Amino acid sequence: MTVALFVLLFVFLFTGAPVYIAMSLASVLALSFFTPIPMEVVAQRMFSGIDKFSLMAVPFFILAANVMKGGGISKRILNLASKLVGHLTGGLAIAVVISCMFFGAVSGSSPATVVAIGGLMLPELLKGGYGEKFSLGLITSSPAVAVIIPPSIGMIVYGTVTGVSVGDLFIGGIGPGIVWGLVVIAYCYFIAKKDKVPVQEKASLKEILIAFKEAAWALGVPFIIIGGIYGGIFTPTESAVVASVYAIFVAIFIYKQLDFKGLLDESIDAAVGTAQVMILLAAASIFSWILTRQQIPQALAEGLIAITNSKVTILLMMNIILLVAGMFIDPASATTILAPLFLPLAINYGIDPIHLGIIMVVNGAIGMFTPPFGLNLFVATGVSKEPVSKIISGIVPFVILSLITMAIVTYVPQVTMFFVNTMK
Repeated sequence: MTVALFVLLFVFLFTGAPVYIAMSLASVLALSFFTPIPMEVVAQRMFSGIDKFSLMAVPFFILAANVMKGGGISKRILNLASKLVGHLTGGLAIAVVISCMFFGAVSGSSPATVVAIGGLMLPELLKGGYGEKFSLGLITSSPAVAVIIPPSIGMIVYGTVTGVSVGDLFIGGIGPGIVWGLVVIAYCYFIAKKDKVPVQEKASLKEILIAFKEAAWALGVPFIIIGGIYGGIFTPTESAVVASVYAIFVAIFIYKQLDFKGLLDESIDAAVGTAQVMILLAAASIFSWILTRQQIPQALAEGLIAITNSKVTILLMMNIILLVAGMFIDPASATTILAPLFLPLAINYGIDPIHLGIIMVVNGAIGMFTPPFGLNLFVATGVSKEPVSKIISGIVPFVILSLITMAIVTYVPQVTMFFVNTMK
């Protein structure tokens, strides 16, 4: 039955079926032909897979991201970053990376960050003397840090599938997000130095203070979320509601760049995005239930242990599987399929479940801009009006940089666990 399940899954995926259809249809056919289990179980398991309190955060974080994208927040964050670092070598490119980190901490959405930051900064990068390939690669890959910096929907999905604390995952993502940003910033400095890219004029203290004042409301969201969770004011799920209300208040009443009609449009978009995530999780839950019932996680663990007893090798094999999966399916799909398989193995080798979750999230971030199906590639195509082939040639150095980051996060667990252990 297990072989048939995976054969059907890959057949449906390679024929172009959406991931949720491939998983659910493969599950239904496998159960129908190889077990006496009644089909009512499929509906029951799909419903129970999304009937979880932690998943209530998903629609609110998606809504917050949409409201912030349309509410003038990205422009103010960019302006502040440019004033702070624009005068440094590679300052304009560094400002893009910093803005992606801040906007990611506000929105948690990589595609939204491509639109919000990339759409504004691509013309500025080209005008500032940066090469076209570098500029396209930067605005396509840097927004992927939004998947790592909390709040992250990927972390919520992993926490839901495995039962790991979403709050701890949020804290665990801080260190890897900073490392990702620093690695890309170092490359921006190197490129600007090598190509002798001119620097911007240094902003005055008054200009910096004005920019900070304008962006202060936008920068408050991550502090509210993390501070509220660990201050015991609200749960990670409730923090999503707080973030949404805060974003709506700022966009409509403070920045006044979103009216009630715009809010309705953003809410409809958020509802569609939520439906996409939920149907995927529902399909994955029945698929994962079959794998668990067939004891596939245990068999995988025993098989890998028979091959090697090296924790280093096991982590390498996990990363390779995750990278390949990320090239073809979205991070939420990869997490829902692979997390139940990897978690028992990780525990057997003494890998902290929080560390495993962040490894999976970082791999998911890389998958956002790796061909052939990285979503950021297609979003960047719409932003830049350039073909995917040209964008792919520009992201190659950034893929290498992201692999370096992944290796650091994987083999230096303190990067993830330092903040988690400090805040316990």
